[in-house]
Amino acid sequence: MASTDQITPSGAQGNGRLRREVGMIGLLWASVGAIIGSGWLFGAKNAVVTAGPAAVLSWGIGAVAVVLLALVHAELGGLFPVAGGTARYPHYVFGGFAGMSFGWFSWLQAATIAPIEVQAMINYAGHWSWARGFLHADHTLTSSGFAVAAGLLAVFVVVNFLGVKILAHTNSAATWWKVAIPLLTILVLALTEFHGGNFTAHGFAPYGAKGVLAAISTSGVIFALLGFEQAIQWAGESLNPRRDIPRAVLGSVTLGTFVYVVLQVVFITSLPPRTFAGGWAALDYPGLAGPFAGLATLLGLGWLASLLYADAIISPGGTGLIYITSSSRISYGLSRNGYAPRALQWTDRRSVPWVGLIVAYVAGVLCFLPFPSWQRLVSFITSAVVLMYAGAPLVFGVLRRRLPGLERPYRLPAGSVVAPVSFAVAGLVIYWAGWDTLWRLGAAILIGYLLMGSYAARANAKGLPGAPRMDFRAGRWLPVYLIGMGLISWQGTFGAGAAGNLPLWWDIVAVVLFSLAVYYWALRAALSAEEIERNIHGTASAEEIERNIHGTAPAEENEH
Repeated sequence: MASTDQITPSGAQGNGRLRREVGMIGLLWASVGAIIGSGWLFGAKNAVVTAGPAAVLSWGIGAVAVVLLALVHAELGGLFPVAGGTARYPHYVFGGFAGMSFGWFSWLQAATIAPIEVQAMINYAGHWSWARGFLHADHTLTSSGFAVAAGLLAVFVVVNFLGVKILAHTNSAATWWKVAIPLLTILVLALTEFHGGNFTAHGFAPYGAKGVLAAISTSGVIFALLGFEQAIQWAGESLNPRRDIPRAVLGSVTLGTFVYVVLQVVFITSLPPRTFAGGWAALDYPGLAGPFAGLATLLGLGWLASLLYADAIISPGGTGLIYITSSSRISYGLSRNGYAPRALQWTDRRSVPWVGLIVAYVAGVLCFLPFPSWQRLVSFITSAVVLMYAGAPLVFGVLRRRLPGLERPYRLPAGSVVAPVSFAVAGLVIYWAGWDTLWRLGAAILIGYLLMGSYAARANAKGLPGAPRMDFRAGRWLPVYLIGMGLISWQGTFGAGAAGNLPLWWDIVAVVLFSLAVYYWALRAALSAEEIERNIHGTASAEEIERNIHGTAPAEENEH
């Protein structure tokens, strides 16, 4: 397949390339800014209601899962620092069908997280009387709320149009705030109120192992911890991607995990016992809709509550800003791979993929129509995100086997063990989301196949430049995996509508064994080394090939 990097339509559409203007701090803060968003505002409360004090175990298990996936991504991000990387890696080793599928998973999660962050902003804004008319009683948007949401999303798009350098600086400033406020909250609540007995008041794990595991997917635990891949999505604009991407990925996960685990502990110990006298599932106090701000008010910390209500605008806003950026970069990568119209590669004079930004905005506005409350969306998006991440361990395993000689700036120790384990863990996180979530995710996947598959078929039928080869044989394991996970979920015990024929623990064994079987099948089915190199060279620019395959470092470095 011919490279499309040099193809730019006539007119003032830019040169079709992205500018390398982002340094280590910009990449790190892109990932940290995505990790610390609305999740910290809601996750601790939702997790303790679902799992009781054992929610700290949910965060621990979630952190292990994310760290395993991040380690795999760190090697791939340093090896192939290309724009929209998570959408492009599977294409390299499994060809068109699998690449198209994981590309859709990537775009789906990026395009829907920004609207979720806007929804979180509006939910917290209900504290002010002027904003109470934005939501119905069931937390869906009213007409005025819809208009405000669309306007907030438009602000994210406008900032993105200013260029990646300004975006990186804007995000860095917002992220300093986003990190400082949770840390301040931890310190103030820990010094103000401490009830160590809260951990055992109704039993440490009142809802058992199922509550602990369900909280990982449905209460915002994984949703909160995810976001490290933003450094990878920005790789095409990184000054020194081979050095900086692994550092940014692993650094962001470390910082995010620390913040969220300590927040959960402080939230539990700061609650007056009367607020959960009827059990953790009956947790209640004034202002619970904004958990930390309401708790600060309850404890007489009005000044902290005011800060938290302001942060409820800044933190989700910063995360939404980053995911709008990622949506346009992923669509850029999908177009580069031939799965979407070439117009998505058009860039303006600031090298911003402007068509992708417009598409992301339209998709985001459409998402506001059926969106319910923040929490009810979390498990759906978590499943989409983890499904996207699940492609990385497979790509990792294939590249270690097919192209062991590639220069790897970061080489994961014990990678032959970490990769299959991380793929199995991803399957568990998806399964714990529950059947009522997964069948909806399946419907969204079918929509993606319809949209992108029809475009790819048309491109191949007309012989358009860059039309992708589907390589169905190399990706034949994927529909088996998707259907198999759906069947296990249907027969399991998680989520409304599940049949309950596969009891707890046996269901976990089934998911792990099935995932490992698919993992090793996929490694055998992957493309040959020659075909993988063809895909790499066919979808990367000359600059990317020089940097990624031959290990050439940039002549100059500059930090942003």
